Amino acid sequence: MELTPLRYFRTIVRVGHMTRAAAELGVTQPALSSMVKKLEAEVGTELLHRTGRGVTPTDAGLLFLEYADEALRAADNAVDAVRELAGLQRGSIRVGGGATATTYLLPGVVSAFRARYPELRFYVREAGSRAVAEAVLSGELDLGIVTLPIDLPGAGDLMTIPLVEDELRLIVPPKHRLASRRSFRWRDLAQESMIGFEAGSAVRRVIDQAIEGHDVSVNIVMELRSIESIKQMVAAGIGIGLVSRFALGRSEGLRCRDEKLVRQLAIVRRSDRVPAPGPAEFEGMILGIGFGSRQRASGTMG
Repeated sequence: MELTPLRYFRTIVRVGHMTRAAAELGVTQPALSSMVKKLEAEVGTELLHRTGRGVTPTDAGLLFLEYADEALRAADNAVDAVRELAGLQRGSIRVGGGATATTYLLPGVVSAFRARYPELRFYVREAGSRAVAEAVLSGELDLGIVTLPIDLPGAGDLMTIPLVEDELRLIVPPKHRLASRRSFRWRDLAQESMIGFEAGSAVRRVIDQAIEGHDVSVNIVMELRSIESIKQMVAAGIGIGLVSRFALGRSEGLRCRDEKLVRQLAIVRRSDRVPAPGPAEFEGMILGIGFGSRQRASGTMG
């Protein structure tokens, strides 16, 4: 069934008169009447009551109109979507990442992108690296910012683009014995109480591997997802913590003297799909903007 008869039928029902509907549509009244007859023949029943004052829909006509409206909306949305993708004039970009990305890295990029393309809308999901990668694989997200490596079924279908090296730095309570230092060694943390990120998160795995690799024993007294909560617990003297450099000021945090404690953040998207113009342009802007500034904000770490 073609869409034009559906559009004509919708106009007839709205106007309630064949001649006036024909004038509005720019067709002749006989041609419009013929179209209705063909439509009724196709569905097998009358769709309009003809009266001396005009036309009204039958029960079948009302039901047909409901589905016709749905079909026309879907068709209009399809056309709009293609135009939006082609022209970057409207539409949306769906991106995900942990709070290091969504709180400290993305805001400046999103601001610059919206200044160039103000009609585009953003959907930003904050989640752990595995959940973000899964959402990219399923098509829920256009792209994500994750901690490498990604270990999940289907990871081979992801294109990985290195973005930035994120150094994790030690924070300690104000009166801690390391508070006056600017660096630490792993042996300095032996038997320390530590506020850790939740088990299973990508950043926790990076930290656990470093601790195990240097044969240090620490006491995890609390597990949290929130960067700000970890910072507050450390400030309250409950334990030490390791957080992203992007969550700290330039003079905050102790660097590791043995070797830098770092993780690699990367952009991921499906390798078997050509990215739409909007997400492709946004990806290019992310890669083109440096991440030297550090902003204070609360959040969680993926």
